[in-house]
Amino acid sequence: MSESASNTSEGSIGRDTRTVAGLTLVSRVLGLVRDVVTVRVFGDTFVGSAFAAAFAVPNMFRRLFGEGALSAAFLPEYTRLADGDPEKADAFASLTIGLLALVTGVLTLLIELGLLAVVLYSADDPERAYSLKLVMVMLPFMPVICVAAILGGMLQSHGRFGPWAAAPILLNLCIIASAVPYFFVEGASAAAWAYPVGIAAVVSAVLQVAWSLWALRGTVRWTTGVSQARREAKLMLLRMIPVLIGLGTLQLNSFADTLIAMYPNWVGDTVFGYDYPLDASSNAILFYAQRLYQFPLGVFGIAVATAAFPALSRVAGDSVRFGEMLTRGLRLSLFIGVPASVGLLLVGEALIRVLYSGGGDGFSEAGVSRASAVLAGYALAVWAYSLNQLLTRAFYARGDTRTPMTVALGMVGVNICLNLVLIWWLREAGLAWSTAVCAVGQTVLLLWMANRKMDGGLRLGEMVRPVMLIVAGSGAMGLCVWGMGRVVDSGAGWGRGLLSVVVMTLTGAVVYGLWSIWMKMDELGWLIAKSTSVDPGPHGGTNEEPQDEA
Repeated sequence: MSESASNTSEGSIGRDTRTVAGLTLVSRVLGLVRDVVTVRVFGDTFVGSAFAAAFAVPNMFRRLFGEGALSAAFLPEYTRLADGDPEKADAFASLTIGLLALVTGVLTLLIELGLLAVVLYSADDPERAYSLKLVMVMLPFMPVICVAAILGGMLQSHGRFGPWAAAPILLNLCIIASAVPYFFVEGASAAAWAYPVGIAAVVSAVLQVAWSLWALRGTVRWTTGVSQARREAKLMLLRMIPVLIGLGTLQLNSFADTLIAMYPNWVGDTVFGYDYPLDASSNAILFYAQRLYQFPLGVFGIAVATAAFPALSRVAGDSVRFGEMLTRGLRLSLFIGVPASVGLLLVGEALIRVLYSGGGDGFSEAGVSRASAVLAGYALAVWAYSLNQLLTRAFYARGDTRTPMTVALGMVGVNICLNLVLIWWLREAGLAWSTAVCAVGQTVLLLWMANRKMDGGLRLGEMVRPVMLIVAGSGAMGLCVWGMGRVVDSGAGWGRGLLSVVVMTLTGAVVYGLWSIWMKMDELGWLIAKSTSVDPGPHGGTNEEPQDEA
């Protein structure tokens, strides 16, 4: 591999990761503001659990179809066509969007009718009926956001990572705007206020579609003449089912957690005559704890996979370039994921106390303790969630959907079994520990399979020293953060807790940053350096890399 190609690989992924991560950071910060507001409206109550479940249902479909299976099956083919046959690429995109809107629209209607029947049947159980009605309100979010997600994938294929990374900001702003008036209405009911918040989420999906279409103007020509793309569409659909299983593992596991946590709300307090170990507030506790581990995962881990996927698809036929690009992506994921795991383990309880309780609103003291235990379980494997996102996409870029599907099926089964066992000892935290254990197992299996199947392209030998430096730096960071946490105790009121979180977080960032500079770690350079190189195209020509647009 030439020096120019090498520089392009690291520059492209690093630059695009920086773009996605920067805008996602803005979105995630607003997402935290959204959570701080909504948790003080709903709290760790049955209303909070119902809202979390209503939000989880359409989002599961979004992650499986819009940002998961369909996107993974669509993007490599669309990228290939956009590079070689733009007219067919337009037809392929038009056909895919039309099919997606039709299928998800019909699916939404069928689910709505089914939920309506259950609501009518649940007249004697008002909490169950309330929860399901809230799901019905938010379900239309699913088909609209799925369309928006495919539009976002098209933007990424054209090298425009900024607009779609910024789109979730609209969701957070809409929910915040709909929730804040609750605090100014005397005697407002949290249960009643959940409905307008749910409607605001649906409105935000429509705005994201409009925003994405605006960003694609001049890049795509929509057409009704889609017959020329039927072969590509059939191939995409054939690849979609195994992709659906493979890429959706984390989403399926998380949704299984939701179903188990909502058992008291939807079924009852006992199972086979025994008291169920979870209660009506369990899903709220689980949901808000998940939001915190998803922060670094969404900002950095998924950003790396998102930036790498189109690039990996373009060089899938070149084992040398593919292997180097994948290895760099893995190192970037570990560079960010390992310290994120360590940091969340140490700062988690103080963070939950500051964000989700205080002033008589939000989580109770018991809720803070339970959510901290959940976050500790999830935090253990932030690095593994990040690697799984990248490794799964690497297999798909090479056209191998069977391997990640096989691994994923096994992990889903193990996760459900562990869930049903661990909740009896660890309550909600058992769901988190099960997810973490399965994520680590999935990482190990995917790495082993990648090393065996990718023609020696996965350069694990080159990763030994970088991984040792990452682990050592994370350990040093953890010791400093732990020590600072002892100096600034978070248990003496909300203000002291906020100070503790800020000081511990800054300490971790400074220590790990200085370690990276001292050790001259390449990963830091990849993230902060601007790419000025030119990508030698697949036929030896040159293509200037598109500028990022935020």
